[in-house]
Amino acid sequence: MAIQDMIVGHKGKHPDVIDFAGDYTLRDMLLINHEGEAIDIKYLVQEINIYESIYNNSITGTVVITDATNLINNLPIQGTERLAFKLKTPGTQEQRHIIDCSEETGYPVNIFKLSHRQQLDQGMQMYILHFCSREFLRNMRTRVSKSYSGTLDTMANAILSDKDGLDSRKTITTQKTRNQDKIVIPNKQPFDALDMLCKRALADNSKSVGYYFYETTKGYQFRSWESMCVDDKGNNREPKQKFEYKVMNAGEDRKTSNRYESKKLDKYIDDYTSVMDYQFINQGHDVSTNTLLGTYGHRVITHNIYNKSYKIDDYHYHNRFNESKHTDGNHPAIVDSPIDWDTTDGGRNKGVSDYPESRVSLQSTTQYAHGEKTGNFGTDVENDGVLEGARISQSNQVVAGTRLELTIKGQSYLSAGDVIDFKHRAIDHVNAPGEEDRHYSGRYIITAIRHKASTSEYIQILECSKDSVHKRYYTRKSKTFYAKPHSELPTFKETD
Repeated sequence: MAIQDMIVGHKGKHPDVIDFAGDYTLRDMLLINHEGEAIDIKYLVQEINIYESIYNNSITGTVVITDATNLINNLPIQGTERLAFKLKTPGTQEQRHIIDCSEETGYPVNIFKLSHRQQLDQGMQMYILHFCSREFLRNMRTRVSKSYSGTLDTMANAILSDKDGLDSRKTITTQKTRNQDKIVIPNKQPFDALDMLCKRALADNSKSVGYYFYETTKGYQFRSWESMCVDDKGNNREPKQKFEYKVMNAGEDRKTSNRYESKKLDKYIDDYTSVMDYQFINQGHDVSTNTLLGTYGHRVITHNIYNKSYKIDDYHYHNRFNESKHTDGNHPAIVDSPIDWDTTDGGRNKGVSDYPESRVSLQSTTQYAHGEKTGNFGTDVENDGVLEGARISQSNQVVAGTRLELTIKGQSYLSAGDVIDFKHRAIDHVNAPGEEDRHYSGRYIITAIRHKASTSEYIQILECSKDSVHKRYYTRKSKTFYAKPHSELPTFKETD
């Protein structure tokens, strides 16, 4: 959905016409008590916050209420209520572009807590209602004790739709897995069972390892990081929106100024694609952290319980990097140039990936546990160490890679897992004006969103990540570590 498709040019207020960037439509906000009685609290609401993340199994949120009717006791509010509403950017029509928590076409959320109650003045109080998706509470109330067989994506669908478990009625999007397995879930909560499947999942037609199970405001997702970056044909996904941070000249008003790029931009489009504020949460790779986490080098020792043997597999970041697709092209976030005087068997000085003992893991595996000659991933047991090293490295590349926080005007069609493009201008006097940063500009995946709708506007705080750089780092691919030692051996001195 493009912003220009939402703008009709009508000056009056209409639910499907944008009056200003950050405008939104909120259709009712019904608070439904345990007896099914509903009251519209839309005009008591000061702020709505909705949180979604690829690391969270369900959406959560808060509603800030100013109350002069003693709603707490008159309804009453006790933590078993439901909240029904529909929030959208004006002009959006498709269901997948709307935050729909209505009873008619969506899925109401559940109130589970009231907090921060305080009296503002005589006859007026304020408090916060905390809500979550229905599945969040069902996860606490139910267990999975069952064996499954087949592909892991079919197992995930079965657990999500189990009427005695999560019983989710929402849209479930799953990426097909290439590994088949027999798995016994030993009395786990459903979310824990699905997280267990995520660690074993291998994407179909790909060498990527590991999945994410999460809920957005549009439904559930069970997919790999690679599938967020590219489509099923391996082509880069089109960004849902392109953003740019524009430094205004002194006295320039963002709302009324006319700016030119290749052509004159409409004020609305300009405001929706402009970043209000940004910061790098983790700019570039923290080499020390990634070294300890096993992002670059990782030795996995696998102990086979069945035949009483063990196997050592060394993961090498640079050798394995091109085996899967990445956010912004296959450009590693760190070069493979020599970093010390240690040498490899090939004679060159070692790079960051040539130290597998940076992290050493021991994991047990077996075969014939369920009558099949397979290991932990449902493939040949000999592959377990290699796959575990790749899974951990890929996860670390996202969490400990380049992470960016953007504050933008609210656009309800954006969800966690979407691709965006961020034009980050180079900050120095050498580059030409408007030139993009070679490494931190480009494509990012939205890993988390906070939707914040107040009485004045709708904004979003996006947390984004990338596991590669926009342009490849320049390197001469030398085999030599250029630093010169002061001496071949350390000098020892006795103390006085």
